[in-house]
This record gives sequence, C-alpha cells and structure tokens, in this order.
Amino acid sequence: MNSKLRNDDIGVLQEVQRNTGMAMKALDAISEKVFDDDLSMQVAREAMKYSEIYHKATDKLLSGKAASYKSTGFQDVMLKGAVRANTMLNTSTSHIAELLIQGSNRGLTSMWKAINHHERAGEVSMEVAKELMDFEEKNIERLKQYL
Repeated sequence: MNSKLRNDDIGVLQEVQRNTGMAMKALDAISEKVFDDDLSMQVAREAMKYSEIYHKATDKLLSGKAASYKSTGFQDVMLKGAVRANTMLNTSTSHIAELLIQGSNRGLTSMWKAINHHERAGEVSMEVAKELMDFEEKNIERLKQYL
C-alpha cells in the first residue's frame, strides 16, 4: 500500500499513536510502583502490546506518506507528575489496578471520539483502532481481579 492516506485515516492512526504512546509512558512510570508479581507481569504484557499497536499505526502512516503524531514534552511531564501524585500515598495493588483501568477507559473514550470525528476513515485505520479498543476492553476485564 503506497497510496496517500485520507485525512480521516491519518487522524485515527495518529490518535492510536498518541493513545498507545501515553499508555506506554504511563506503564513505564507506574511499573516501579507495582509490588504484586502477577500485576507486574500484566503491566509488562500490556506495555508490549501497546508497543506493537503503536508500531502498526506508525507503519501504516509511513506507507501512506503521512506524518506521525508527536507528543509534547509538556504532556509527558504532566503524565509522569499525575502518576507520581496518584501513587504517592497509595501503591496498593488495588489502587494501581484502578489507575490502570481509568487509563484504559480514557483511551477508549479518546478512540471513540477520534472515530466519530473522522467518520470517513477506512479499513486501513479502523482495523488498528479496533485492535486497540478491543485490547483496552480486555485490559479492563483482566484488571478487575486486582481491585
């Protein structure tokens, strides 16, 4: 596929990149606060899957001759600060799982907004978006046991 992507496809794929990029940074920041071995493994598996989906979106953007999403340093600092603030007084497994579930819910919401906003997006981007959304829903289900 070496044709140019539609703007709606680019918008959805860049949102997948933004979403998975933030998830990877959040998981990286939170992983040192996880003291439950099972949850730690869950976090590591999530990070790998987010990375895989991020790279799929990137590949599709590159082959469609479109720019990747670029996060700002400010967003990264805010994210790390939020993780630090939310885990300063409570690093219980239940609390960490709750934070991860909230993150997955935010990810789902942002993907639904992107899909609704970019209604002319085609299969190229929707396939990756759906994969991310299915993954987020499964994460929430898997994390419930730690609450």
